[in-house]
Amino acid sequence: RNALKEFYESAKGREWTENDLWLNDYVSHCRWRGIKCNEMNNTIELNLTSNGLSGKLSEMIGNLTFLTVIDLTDNDIKGPIPSEIGLLSKLTHFRVPYNEFIDSMPAELGNLPDLELIQVHGNRIS
Repeated sequence: RNALKEFYESAKGREWTENDLWLNDYVSHCRWRGIKCNEMNNTIELNLTSNGLSGKLSEMIGNLTFLTVIDLTDNDIKGPIPSEIGLLSKLTHFRVPYNEFIDSMPAELGNLPDLELIQVHGNRIS
């Protein structure tokens, strides 16, 4: 939950098109818009396509170790993709096209054993 709060703050959550229930202390994070959890309430999907995200992708993303899917397509997230993405050993889909990411792809992505799909087009990544 703390990693999701940090994600929200660094991606300027107050400015999102839809941020239903995010940071609501009385609601499980599993009910926050764009979050899917497993039966143990671990966050397994982060899907916030076309939702007005900006700011940057927090290094705390690496603490969401049960994530299998990240889909942040068509937003305005800036800066480099953090190397901590390489800590997500269960990740199968990493979709971040049409943002403002810069720099190079983190080499750590190559260490993810289950990664089936990477989409980063429409960014300034070398």
